[in-house]
Amino acid sequence: MHNNRPHPYVYTGPISPDERPPFGPSPVHAYTPYAFEVDPSGGYHMANPWDNDTTEPNTAHPSHFSNSSDLDMPARPRSRTRSVFEQPTEYLAFPEPQLYRSSSQRVTSTVHHPLHRNSKSDTGPLSPGDTSLDLPLSSPARAASPASSYYPNDEFSRSNVSLSQQLSIVNLDPETKLRLFQAGDLPDSDDEWHKLVPSEAQEALGDREVQRQSVLFEVFKSERDYVHDMELIEEVFINPLKDASPPVISHDRLPGFMSEVFWNLHDILTHHQRMLGSLFARQREQHPLVQSVADIVLDTSLLWRNEYESYIKHYPLAEARHRAELKRNSNYQTFIQKCSQDPRIRKRDLITFLSRPVTRLPRLSLVLEHINKLTDAEHPDSETLPLILTILSDFIKSTQPGIAAAEDKVKFWNLCESLVYQKGEIIDMNVYEESRTLVYSGSLTRRQRSETDWHGWNDYFVALLDNFLLLTREETRHNGVVQRHVVSRPLPLEYLRIGSFNEPPETRKVGADDGRLLESLRFRMKPLYPFTIYHASAKSTRRYTLYAASESARTKWKDALEDTIAVYKARQESNMWFVPQSLNDGFFRTMGTQANYNSGARFSGKVTSAVPFSSGGKRFLAAGCSTGIFVTLRGDSRFRRVLTFSNPPTLIALQDFNRLVVLHEASLLAYSLDLLARVAQGQAPPQTLDASMEKLAGQDGSVLFARSGRVGNHTLLIFASKKLLQVTVHILEAINLSNNMSPRRSSGNSLSFRPFGGPFYIPKDAYDVTPLVKTIAVSTEKGIIILDPTNLHKSVVTVVPDLSSASTNPPTADLKSRCDAARPLGLVRCDADELLVVYDTLGCYITKHGVPSRSSGYIRWETQANQFAHRGSHILLFSAEFIEIRNINTGRIVQVIEGRDLRLLHSGPSGDTILIAMRGQKDDRDGVSDKITEMVETAELVRTPSTARAVPENLWDEWNM
Repeated sequence: MHNNRPHPYVYTGPISPDERPPFGPSPVHAYTPYAFEVDPSGGYHMANPWDNDTTEPNTAHPSHFSNSSDLDMPARPRSRTRSVFEQPTEYLAFPEPQLYRSSSQRVTSTVHHPLHRNSKSDTGPLSPGDTSLDLPLSSPARAASPASSYYPNDEFSRSNVSLSQQLSIVNLDPETKLRLFQAGDLPDSDDEWHKLVPSEAQEALGDREVQRQSVLFEVFKSERDYVHDMELIEEVFINPLKDASPPVISHDRLPGFMSEVFWNLHDILTHHQRMLGSLFARQREQHPLVQSVADIVLDTSLLWRNEYESYIKHYPLAEARHRAELKRNSNYQTFIQKCSQDPRIRKRDLITFLSRPVTRLPRLSLVLEHINKLTDAEHPDSETLPLILTILSDFIKSTQPGIAAAEDKVKFWNLCESLVYQKGEIIDMNVYEESRTLVYSGSLTRRQRSETDWHGWNDYFVALLDNFLLLTREETRHNGVVQRHVVSRPLPLEYLRIGSFNEPPETRKVGADDGRLLESLRFRMKPLYPFTIYHASAKSTRRYTLYAASESARTKWKDALEDTIAVYKARQESNMWFVPQSLNDGFFRTMGTQANYNSGARFSGKVTSAVPFSSGGKRFLAAGCSTGIFVTLRGDSRFRRVLTFSNPPTLIALQDFNRLVVLHEASLLAYSLDLLARVAQGQAPPQTLDASMEKLAGQDGSVLFARSGRVGNHTLLIFASKKLLQVTVHILEAINLSNNMSPRRSSGNSLSFRPFGGPFYIPKDAYDVTPLVKTIAVSTEKGIIILDPTNLHKSVVTVVPDLSSASTNPPTADLKSRCDAARPLGLVRCDADELLVVYDTLGCYITKHGVPSRSSGYIRWETQANQFAHRGSHILLFSAEFIEIRNINTGRIVQVIEGRDLRLLHSGPSGDTILIAMRGQKDDRDGVSDKITEMVETAELVRTPSTARAVPENLWDEWNM
């Protein structure tokens, strides 16, 4: 077969007659099923009959491939399949052309088809026996014919051009056809192996080998198309998006968006460009009888695993980010529409291109599996192909959990985006945490009878996160957007408790759905299966009985709830902010059910106050109960009674001033700490301690409370006394009297304290005070009063929060109604410009001027607090059963400690020890123990740069959260 026509777009270079391989004696002799037999003289029995055409030099375009390789045929067949990285040692001369991708790949051409075409592996299974893949497969539309796309709409002209094009290709020699195939310039009808090989060669090979060569051809074709599509992602989408002016996405968000959507596509493309170059080199080397491509695929598959694993697991997030941007950014919508008009992408959307790496390896596995079925047992590929298939199969299976996790993350983002909260309340569920997930969700029913809903059944969408349970009611807007209104405050898993799950089913009357007439008047009875969950701190008011549609659905909810709560508790226990450390459990006892009245047991009563102090280089602990004040060395369980005061509500140790302040029976007394320690150790008689007593207050009125703190450079003792209907706030400054241990009688004036400013009168009852940086905050029934301690009698009365704008501001009015029904406990400074007002049921933020901030938002505690303590960036709220620890700036719950009969004994200034009392673990004939516990603040483990994981900035911007 001779063809002296110039080869379009191909320059083969001059070839000498000596470089041409000899013709075989006959076609039958030339094409054996495998050309592995070697002539004794070292030559082939098989010759290539398409090498006798010499092409004149021609001007060519710059090469498309970055790694051109030798196109020479090896002088003898290899005994095994050579790796792509091996260089052949012997060659048979074969004309090496200058191979270029035609410009028609990217611009309109009048001769060759400019568009990419799909291989069989891209459009569907290879045979009726092939099954669908585990992963979703894209099926992009076929391109229009070149004539209809690039020629006038004249039927006669189009038919003539098409016929002319086909005739010109038919007349090309096989070598040129191969070059056109690799450049992607063959029309669809000629883009097959049997079109590039003469019919006599196919007849000589036999049906099985022809089929095998056709499937091998699919490897070259699908890889070419895949690389072309990956290059189009960069050319059509990525680069124009980066260079858009004006920007489609703002400059601060663009890097994060590009990273999230296109992830590591370029790294995957690099691997396949390299593999495609090796495949094309092998095809030019061995065409038309390609012996194997398994070695090339195997070598490359060992390199791309990490890149593919990362991309496939991230793909659901990339798709979700793209879809979210389409919803919120009209400029991005316009950009994507403009990209869809590019003829090279053939009306496929970005999602189709992004999914190409996800489907590529399963499709490649199908092709290789088909080749393996057509490969003889003695062929070297019979060992290599099963190895590749095992590698690909194991890899595809290993990515399934990652894909599922990413899809769950997308569902979680969609859920968060659809949530609608009640106005005014600040709820921080920490959804920005990278590990946050949606564990389980579904539709449940709840029975709530009302005047407007007589049947009482309501449908809810319930979502179980890894830290909260949400009850929402779905609403579909006119634009198709689903909103989920949070009908009950999110229930933290720290407080979530599981009730009954074995109640018998109940029936609900529902309308018939068989499509018949008068359907609305016909009913059927539907069984529903109840289960109960409740809030541990509000067992009666926040108790939910929900109904599942089936017994299996109820079981799934039970398993999901139990597993999620268990995992959450284990996670919390291993990452606590404050660790309860027991100091004593057994000395202090109260009457219990197992104690005998005649046993002789002596019950000390519950601990009402405690304080740590130091003396003589030793650490002590003083605790007050109904039988007196006891002192012991830290770590020693044996207490000694030093004072007989019953149930003192407050003990204050002023370490730097050697004073212990005791509030007892409405009187304020002070003692020497050093003498207290000596008496506790038996080194001094109790009389010496009594002789050091100073009476600070109580003569002119009952002392309500006493607190100490530092304001500026002064250590102050602040207390309030009540006389008749008047409450007076007094402040004393501690005086440093070193070694003042001499016995002295009590007098009206104290040597250890002196007045600091004048008294201040409060018209209502006061019950606590909080020292601030320069002022003090007195908690009263009507609010918190801010005072200047340096001059109380001239201090301007400031009540916070300032809710004077409630009449004109609805959010402030809502906040005022809630604050009026709550009891203020104190103030906590968040930063230089904001403070947190602490109530027993809620908290709200105010500015340094007392005005509500954060749009008058408020935080509702999960438990009703009676006391609080402030440490660092956290506030600890104490109730009888729970210690609720929250972040001050966000209000987020970070830890919950559960106990029985919890009491805050001592908190002191920031950095001091927090002591609490609770019911102990012992319940025997000596009574029930009362345990004294210290709250130890933990320190964060330092994360090295290698272990720290960077979170992209603005990750959640597109979710409008």
